[in-house]
Amino acid sequence: MTDLVGITGVAAGGDGVGRLADGRAVFIPRTTPGDRVRLRDGSLQVRRNFARAEAGAIVQQGPARVAPPCPHYVHDHCGGCQLQHVAYDAQLAAKRKIVGDTLRRIGKLQIEDPEIVEALEEWRYRAKISMDVRAVGPSGRPAVGLHPYDRPTFVFPLADCHITDFRLMALWREMRAHLDLLPPGTSRIVLRLDREERRHVLVESAGSAWPESERFQAALAEAGQEAVLWWQERVVAGAGGGTLAGAFEQSNPEMSSIVRQWAVGQLGDVRGQTVWDLYGGMGDTAALLVDRGANVVSVDADERAIAWAQAHVPGGRFIAARAEDVLATLPAPYAVVVNPPHAGLQWDVTLRLTSAPVPRLIYVSCDPATLARDLHRLDVNYQITGVRAFDVLPQTAHVQTVVALEAA
Repeated sequence: MTDLVGITGVAAGGDGVGRLADGRAVFIPRTTPGDRVRLRDGSLQVRRNFARAEAGAIVQQGPARVAPPCPHYVHDHCGGCQLQHVAYDAQLAAKRKIVGDTLRRIGKLQIEDPEIVEALEEWRYRAKISMDVRAVGPSGRPAVGLHPYDRPTFVFPLADCHITDFRLMALWREMRAHLDLLPPGTSRIVLRLDREERRHVLVESAGSAWPESERFQAALAEAGQEAVLWWQERVVAGAGGGTLAGAFEQSNPEMSSIVRQWAVGQLGDVRGQTVWDLYGGMGDTAALLVDRGANVVSVDADERAIAWAQAHVPGGRFIAARAEDVLATLPAPYAVVVNPPHAGLQWDVTLRLTSAPVPRLIYVSCDPATLARDLHRLDVNYQITGVRAFDVLPQTAHVQTVVALEAA
């Protein structure tokens, strides 16, 4: 078995894919199509139908290989990105193929690779970053940062994240000088821009209080880096209000807005029609539907998100519950928009959509595999009228997909 492998594709998680001499697929991180790779000694892990390995040397570079600009990506093996070593056009091509291959392989659908909408920005687009905290050395001074892809329990100290908004990174550079003021037992720090572009620092800790929160906030403010400080989901320093920082929001708000606009546009004229918005979050899709004259019923399990929607989206009906628990109580819909988490549709939701098909159905997906599974289940009652992929998180393997369906 030779240790020289030619890379022919990119897998869903971002690894390059090649073939061993015995024909078994091998997944190798940080490689790109066209690379010829010598495997690192001792890294090959053979499974029944596939293998994993690490690249020891790139013997021949593929045409899409570029130099990653982020030092953490190279030196720390940062797992936050998977594709910085791939030219952006090739990233888009890989994501199109990932979606198409997954829909054909898992969904058993006869479908071409979808068109993909490129990102507005390739860098500095993230409005949120989560960092883990680990104590390092005898002093116990915390290391705050991200995980290497090949050492998931280790944390390297973060200096800068090239896909995160400059305003959050400027805040982080000042915070690093005051980590001794964090509460005891801090385990995670989240930096976030809200919808009013105010910055928030969310701290998770095992301690019973954050005694130095006012000093921490004052030090940031003195350096011109004002922020609202949250501890255990409540504001402890800084001006409160604004978007509830604990509620789920998309990491790339601008691209998420483009996704929603295209998805809602596929429904056509919905004036006077009842439309379900399932897994509706903070009501962004509901707001578009209300503007189009629809009678919207939006459901989400996050009570905080529903409270925000109720206060900021007049004209819609918002229900805090799991979608599968309330479907039987909702008025019959003309159309349904679903935007489930990575796990896809809960079985009872799929059963309702197949047992009583609706004229129009829009599926917004953050995971091609569960999307393909659910489309295979829906295929008995629906036909696909449109598919489009969206590159909402450049430099990562993540891709968002919207599928429009009509009752067959």
